[in-house]
Amino acid sequence: MKIAIFGSGGVGGYFGGRLAAAGEDVTFMARGAHLAALRQGGLHIESPNGALHLPTVQATDRPADVGPVDVVLFTVKLYDVAAAAATLAPMIGPDTVVVTLQNGVEAVDMVAQHVGADHVAGGVAYIVVVVDQPGHLRHTTAQQLVFGERDGSRSPRLVAFEQAGLRAGFQARASTTVEADLWTKFVRLSTWSGMTAVTRSPMGVVRDNQDLFAMMMTAVDETIAVGRARGVVFPATLVDDTVALIRSFPASSKSSMLEDLERGRRLELPWLSGAVVRLGREVGVPTPTHQFITTVLTPFVNGAG
Repeated sequence: MKIAIFGSGGVGGYFGGRLAAAGEDVTFMARGAHLAALRQGGLHIESPNGALHLPTVQATDRPADVGPVDVVLFTVKLYDVAAAAATLAPMIGPDTVVVTLQNGVEAVDMVAQHVGADHVAGGVAYIVVVVDQPGHLRHTTAQQLVFGERDGSRSPRLVAFEQAGLRAGFQARASTTVEADLWTKFVRLSTWSGMTAVTRSPMGVVRDNQDLFAMMMTAVDETIAVGRARGVVFPATLVDDTVALIRSFPASSKSSMLEDLERGRRLELPWLSGAVVRLGREVGVPTPTHQFITTVLTPFVNGAG
């Protein structure tokens, strides 16, 4: 398959690297020092699933250099979605699908405004990975992509991408319930990102402190309540499965928002805990824990600069 990774940071770089190593035609869209490193030394991935070095990769910062592709893995940060989506046109062919892998639940509609709803599929990524230096990724745990058409079909284009992911050695699934998948990830990520960032602590600290764990589970319940009020049907085992995931994470695991906070970068807060508060207000559901997280982190939302 011809695949473009639009936003080749941790998530895009990891899955794009695995796909390229498996023989797919992958082009990385990147910028700045990271783009320069990809061009000069290729892509390095440090991972418990096996280290990977691709000495030569296709990398650019110009969509016109890529042309139409089968799949765009759209992995830019939430605050860059609107601007980045406006530049996608040169990569969109008749059956191109843009798989949004942002952490919130609003990216699908934001991208569809620019490329048309028929060209967008929702997606979620379960992975802990960070760009620790330009051209180099450090992967800690998990490597799963779930993606789906909004009409619930297992379309040929997404089934083909599912097979490409499986060949590349990571978990990939074309889902028939992508809205529930997006909200399930949102329940977890909005909470994990907020709790680790507001405490400036990795998951082990939050998980192993009784009061912090209770606070985290209250935040989980708040996001579930907002989703249900908006008509989302969650899996019956969501809370138990979420606790199991929390228990399985290495104690040193950090959310991407905590990594951004520590590095003085912009935060995705308005689309995570901030979105829980905003969407909750629209349906009359109180979200005091997420309101606290949002209030405490708002001074840092635009980064150290």
